[in-house]
Amino acid sequence: MHKVLVSACLLGSRVRFDGRAKEVSDGTVDRWYHEGRIVRHCPEIAGGLPVPRPPAEIEPGAGAADVLAGRARILTPDGRDVTEHFVSGARAALATARATGAAVAVLKESSPSCGLRQIYDGTFSGTKVPGSGVTAQLLTEHGIAVFTEDEIARADDRLRAGEQQDA
Repeated sequence: MHKVLVSACLLGSRVRFDGRAKEVSDGTVDRWYHEGRIVRHCPEIAGGLPVPRPPAEIEPGAGAADVLAGRARILTPDGRDVTEHFVSGARAALATARATGAAVAVLKESSPSCGLRQIYDGTFSGTKVPGSGVTAQLLTEHGIAVFTEDEIARADDRLRAGEQQDA
């Protein structure tokens, strides 16, 4: 049985930078929980960041691939470099996915770790741009199918299709 790596904040854990959760209420997630498929993970916590913590964004004009390649940083509004925490957390997410057999991940959109389709632009103005966070990027590069919290039905379809291929 394949597992699903899920951003801990989506499961009600108060681990976001502001100390809150962004819990998703979805029957599919409830079913995954009862089936024993859920693997709860917060890359920022795994990378050693506290709760609460200052917000962080990837530098303007850069993306997750740039961060992972060492060409860009993730900064707080006061300019503190927290890149290593985010990269370490992304690597921990990949290790957790591999260790647990997670073939699919559902991650919190817009995060510099977990964003899949959009992230904040690095100016701390609330502006979003197309792009992914470092965890979403790293998981995708290593064959984990990543989805946002708005794509749970698609994630479930991918999970089931993968299991049928394995059968």
